[in-house]
Amino acid sequence: AAFFGPVARGNPVVDSFEAELRRVLSSLRRLRGAGEVKPPQHDLHRHGGNNLFNIWIKYKPRLPEWYYNERLVKVGDTLTQIKEYKLALVQCYERYLQQFGSVNLNDVMNDVHRFKSTFFPNGIRDKKAVLTFHALEARNVCIYQMVCSRDRNLQNRESLQTCLNVLTSLRLTMQVALPQEDLCWLIYNGTVHIYTICRHLMVMGQSAKVLEYLLWASICMESCIPLLSVHYLTWRATLYTAVSQCYFDCQASVHGEIFARRGLIKIDELKQLEDISSSLEHTETEKIFREATLKMSVMIFKRAVYESRRKANSSQPEPKVNPRKAVDLSWPRNPTERLLVEMFDGAAAQFLAILEALSDSSRNLLPPYPPVPDEIAINDVTSELFSAGLEILSAGRFNLHVSNSSIHEEETIFVITAGEKGVSGDAAVKFLKLAFSYEEWNVFYSALEVVDNFLQAQDDPTWKKAEIELKLLTLIQSVVFPGKFERSFSISDDNDKEASTAQGSENTQTIRKESLKFGDPFHDLMILATTVFTCVSTSEQNVHPDKEILVDVVKCLWQKCKMELQQIQMSGSDCLEYIHKHQAYQWVHILWIMNEVIQKSNIAETNVMFAEITLCLAAILENVADS
Repeated sequence: AAFFGPVARGNPVVDSFEAELRRVLSSLRRLRGAGEVKPPQHDLHRHGGNNLFNIWIKYKPRLPEWYYNERLVKVGDTLTQIKEYKLALVQCYERYLQQFGSVNLNDVMNDVHRFKSTFFPNGIRDKKAVLTFHALEARNVCIYQMVCSRDRNLQNRESLQTCLNVLTSLRLTMQVALPQEDLCWLIYNGTVHIYTICRHLMVMGQSAKVLEYLLWASICMESCIPLLSVHYLTWRATLYTAVSQCYFDCQASVHGEIFARRGLIKIDELKQLEDISSSLEHTETEKIFREATLKMSVMIFKRAVYESRRKANSSQPEPKVNPRKAVDLSWPRNPTERLLVEMFDGAAAQFLAILEALSDSSRNLLPPYPPVPDEIAINDVTSELFSAGLEILSAGRFNLHVSNSSIHEEETIFVITAGEKGVSGDAAVKFLKLAFSYEEWNVFYSALEVVDNFLQAQDDPTWKKAEIELKLLTLIQSVVFPGKFERSFSISDDNDKEASTAQGSENTQTIRKESLKFGDPFHDLMILATTVFTCVSTSEQNVHPDKEILVDVVKCLWQKCKMELQQIQMSGSDCLEYIHKHQAYQWVHILWIMNEVIQKSNIAETNVMFAEITLCLAAILENVADS
């Protein structure tokens, strides 16, 4: 209040202005707290937005300009915190930026001189510059969040372009602010925003488009002196890792390794300076440096483990060890394990390196397929990595927690404390998913026994989701490769009881109990369908499987059922007769389940194929009605 000066206390205009703002914000916060805005709440929400608009218009001529502008930005920040991004953008940040004219920010993104003359006519040292920088950066965050809310998977080309425009705008804002050390907070925040957007786009397969922005964010951290301290090293290493990962995604693994080695040099330079004069506890700094070094070493290992074998094979091939005899040998048993021991201390770090070496952004969970490179040596390395991972799981112990993946949920590199002896539960689950993806069935089922025992012993509901996902994978495997393994799981009784109350699930249970018999061609398909239906019918949202797996399950069911269902659909007015003659009731029931899963899990927008499923069901039901 003291900062606002004399206008902040006892001024009736200011008091009235603040009271009206509080009422509007309180109302919007209550609506947002109630969950997604739905009718008739839409009217209340619109009313709140209109009130905010009227407040700004009413009080602008009655308040000092500096006070009015600060409240614009501050209220925008409050709206952003409660995820009212559109209101924050239109009613606050863009309203603040209107004072600089009606310029379209997209028109000045490629012209730094025009950008500076437009928004900083008095230079960046002007007392108003800090607020302007803040508004520009916050505006970009709101635009990105609005894109995510309407098109999370960026299926619309305009959504992708908007994200790239936001990245360009963030980079330009940071470029102008970089010379000012007192604006280091804006540089740091900018790197966080760039990283968040880039990670999202990398998951969507756009690594080639975001590489330049991640490189920029990394260089900014190195160019801003206040951000070179040990306090920011963990974040800097995360950016380095993202750049390296981006190179790997772009099939430029040599550049990924080079950048990781460069990161190691930068970390070592800081360590030498820190050894001279340390302001933190020695144990704390050691931990920070170990974690940063581990991240870089993992990215180096990601390429080195394959390249070292290529070089070895080109000179003098090492004799292979029979996998059955390998279990009797002491660790390390092969070149891959020797490199693991040489580069990493402890099971946690070694397991992390294995996960990253096996991870490939171009590989999906389904359909599973073995590696098919030109060189046999690469297959050998992959098998050795899985064997090493299984050995660590079988001989090690689990940490009873979900490992934090930095401050961003899409971070692929798990942050594991260097020197930690165990393997985290979620890292083990990721290993199982990789084994499934590579068709390493012996590893998958051997590791599954260990991991499932661990999951069964946990009381924390956090692990229920992992348990359900692994059960779904085993059921998918029996559908994709029928008869290859006779292993199966069943969803717990608690979930069955809850799901049985869902619409239509009574029929599902009847078909499961009466119509299905082992050897029946529908058996595995129906078990998979009813199980995934049960998973998404539970009211516990936090145990629902990842959308990626749900999409894969529905796609798998559709591919197996599509031909039969289209035959039913084409039967037209003879639909009921066709269904009876060919005993096709179960195909229709699976189709109904697929449609229910799509609706309950909100995955309809992730694939155009799901529209085809819904249309097929609608056509069959219409034909049945006409029969």
